[in-house]
Amino acid sequence: MQLNQLSDNDGARTNRKRVGRGCGSGTGKTAGRGVKGQKSRSGVAIKGFEGGQMPIHRRLPKRGFKNIFSKNFNEVNLGRIQTALDAGKLNGKKTITVDALLEAGIIRRINDGVRLLGNGELKGKVDFEVTGASKGAVAAVEKAGGSVSIVELVRSEPVKTDKPAKKVRSAPGKAKAADKS
Repeated sequence: MQLNQLSDNDGARTNRKRVGRGCGSGTGKTAGRGVKGQKSRSGVAIKGFEGGQMPIHRRLPKRGFKNIFSKNFNEVNLGRIQTALDAGKLNGKKTITVDALLEAGIIRRINDGVRLLGNGELKGKVDFEVTGASKGAVAAVEKAGGSVSIVELVRSEPVKTDKPAKKVRSAPGKAKAADKS
């Protein structure tokens, strides 16, 4: 066998099906969609429709609970902190804050703050200023000679919204009445 004799298996390369190109193509007229009706047109949105029967997503009861006040913390283990200290990404002499963890690349975004967890161990004295910490993490940090202070997250820049401010308009009749007086 030589390079010029290599070829794909039969059926490995097929041309794209071009629908709606006349009756000679084999997929003309209705373009493989059957005949008439809603499903033969584009933009059909009847995924949960069961022919008039009550759909399953409405027959089944709702389950669970979604807490709208829940916080989304970045969870950081002590072992991850020690790895960053060893690599020189974090300065152990300064207090480790949320911003320091962000600059070191340990967390990607601030979210609602950082919660310190106790998996792993610290080799030296380190002071933390975080938004939350587990009991095990606090005990491990204090055992190593450091301290953990819990602070509430204060955002340095305001949260940006895409929506412009709403303009308040008065009713047309009231504006004319105010102009006359």
